[in-house]
Amino acid sequence: MTATPPTLCARCAQQGKTCCQGREIYITPEDRQRIRAFAGKLEFVEWSPTMDPAYLDQDDDPIWQLHVLDQDGRRRILKRKPNGDCLFLGPQGCVLTMEVRPLLCRLHPLTYTADRIDAEPDEGCPRHLLSAAESVFDAIHMTMELARQWHRQLYEEIITDDHDDRIDLRPSL
Repeated sequence: MTATPPTLCARCAQQGKTCCQGREIYITPEDRQRIRAFAGKLEFVEWSPTMDPAYLDQDDDPIWQLHVLDQDGRRRILKRKPNGDCLFLGPQGCVLTMEVRPLLCRLHPLTYTADRIDAEPDEGCPRHLLSAAESVFDAIHMTMELARQWHRQLYEEIITDDHDDRIDLRPSL
């Protein structure tokens, strides 16, 4: 019996910094509810403008462009530790179960728009760690069917995001 190779994420983590470190993770209101049920009263959300100007270039995905950012150009993201790591990154990886993780994290490193899912990993993902015969789906231990299910759920949640949970972080005058 052949052992299952480690996931691409585990191989990446052995190389150094991962997507869980220094990356801003948008979460839907439903992601927030799922995480809150798991994490209790821990405050893990902040509203922030993007630190990456490329994030604003969503011309190929008008649904994302219309629904993720609020009127001030901010979006709901997971808080990070002072060193830039995701608040939920532990020594062995994410402490959230797959069913609780933000949909963005579940789908990573796949790239997608509202209309499609690409079979290639995100350009920041270390593709060189894939073997010649291995697909990204094999490497992250996911099926296209599951990716489609989470993708559909993500966009359903994005479309209904009315930002009504936004906390105004601007100082009062």
